[in-house]
Amino acid sequence: MNDAQQILQSVFGYESFRDPQDAIIQTVIDGGDALVLMPTGGGKSLCYQIPALVRHGCGVVISPLIALMQDQVSAMRQLGVRASYLNSTLDAAEARAVERDLLSGELDLLYIAPERLTQERCLALFEQADIALFAIDEAHCVSQWGHDFRADYLQLSLLHERFPAIPRIALTATADARTRKEIILRLDLAEARQFIAGFDRPNIRYRIALKTNPRSQLLRFLQDEHPQDAGIVYCLSRKKTEEIALWLQQQGFNALPYHAGLPPALRATHQARFLREEGVIVVATIAFGMGIDKPDVRFVAHLDMPKTVESYYQETGRAGRDGEPADAWMIYGLQDVIKLRQMMATSDGSEEHKRAEQHRLNAMLGLCEITSCRRESLLSYFGDTLAQPCGNCDTCLEPVDTWDGTEAARKALSVVYRTGQRFGVNHLIEVLRGADNDKIRQFEHHTLSTYGVGKELDNTQWRSVFRQLVARGYLSVDLAQFGALRLEEKCRPLLRGEQGIELRRDAAGKVARQQTKTALPADIDVGLWEALRECRRQLAEEQGVPPYVIFHDRSLKEMCVIVPRTPLEFGHITGVGQRKLDKYGSAFLRVINDYL
Repeated sequence: MNDAQQILQSVFGYESFRDPQDAIIQTVIDGGDALVLMPTGGGKSLCYQIPALVRHGCGVVISPLIALMQDQVSAMRQLGVRASYLNSTLDAAEARAVERDLLSGELDLLYIAPERLTQERCLALFEQADIALFAIDEAHCVSQWGHDFRADYLQLSLLHERFPAIPRIALTATADARTRKEIILRLDLAEARQFIAGFDRPNIRYRIALKTNPRSQLLRFLQDEHPQDAGIVYCLSRKKTEEIALWLQQQGFNALPYHAGLPPALRATHQARFLREEGVIVVATIAFGMGIDKPDVRFVAHLDMPKTVESYYQETGRAGRDGEPADAWMIYGLQDVIKLRQMMATSDGSEEHKRAEQHRLNAMLGLCEITSCRRESLLSYFGDTLAQPCGNCDTCLEPVDTWDGTEAARKALSVVYRTGQRFGVNHLIEVLRGADNDKIRQFEHHTLSTYGVGKELDNTQWRSVFRQLVARGYLSVDLAQFGALRLEEKCRPLLRGEQGIELRRDAAGKVARQQTKTALPADIDVGLWEALRECRRQLAEEQGVPPYVIFHDRSLKEMCVIVPRTPLEFGHITGVGQRKLDKYGSAFLRVINDYL
């Protein structure tokens, strides 16, 4: 670990490890296997990068996204690490050159896609090479139940079979107990040490609201709180991502669509602009974001509800990787649930898979409807705990108003029963409110005892009642009957008067207005800050890399506070290792001295 500590300081520019990085790194250096669950931004990459530099040979990193390998390799090369990648973007001559470097011991890290790794030719290449370790990034992809299922990951147990003496480290930011078991089973990691760091991201503010007018809600959120910030807006469909991106452009935002149906070259261009330009918003399906190392994403917004808590956590975790305040903002409605259940019902998965997905969707809906601290509920899902409510989510900042919904719930359940459990929410509300139309008369629902008994609530309030009854498992949505609501066994005590129910009172259009974008600290000279940012931008542009690959904002802020005047002083800045001191020290010191 003396070598590891020295590399941490001289290569990466950090003084000390975060817990449990040191224990993980020691395990892998000693030749042991490890399963690492660590939140996004928690420093997972160092857990395989440093052992790869300490151990003899080249570390092989299995990564699911080809588009990101180039940026990962660029970042490593900036630090003086001999890194490369093997994927389908290379022509035959380029690939042969990388293979020669591997066999001659000229590489410290090699990034590779799982599709290539599992080819016999590649495995034979690795058998001839000196391999330090195998790192399996985004390891949740091995799980059939995972939210980003990749079939190629299912073959990665062959690493243990073909290379039993080489340590393996599997890493992910998102895995509940079921997914952890599957990772261990499918990767043959039964003997691996498990390191489960806390899942909490305290700098992220979680906010979930009812969907009323999605575009105006999103626009108000962006204009009030993130008018010039980089962020991600997630939508459920490809068509919607393009529509929202175009609409945001018309509102004056620098917004780009991203989904799997776009031409690969255009996707790559949009991703590169997001990484390298400032203030870009990407409107995307879940195809975007995994593994993205952009530290200054200030918000992640969901215009549709994700289908699992894992997806929600993974996607919101792309905000605030630099530890600065960030927003996870979402709006949802009952229609989201119906749409997601329709997608599940028509999927190719087994019945067991569909049942598991339904349970996960119910957990996600429960998180939306909860009236207590959202962070407590979110962490509890992953087996983590908080000592007290977080104080940084909407339900903590603006406690939810509740009301005794027992009588309304009974009326709602009764109308479902009286109409034969064959109708959707709109028709049920019309019966309760005593509407007079052709459909009511066709089915003679004006003769029911529940006809007109719900005039005390308006349509929006009744929608809230039905939504919450579905969320809590008193009602289910029958997709075979075009969204008809059906009674669940759980509703019996409520119908019989043996149980009451408190419902949340929805405030239409209410959006928390707390600002998350923070001004620079008082001890930072804004003029110097902008001069350093311009120096970073020019260097990044010259080298074709994102600005954060040169230095993170944290390093620039430290330069403003410490104001180093010599290479020795500059070398003490966080994130300045020997390579970056040699490469950039004179440029930044010149900016500082000229400014002063």
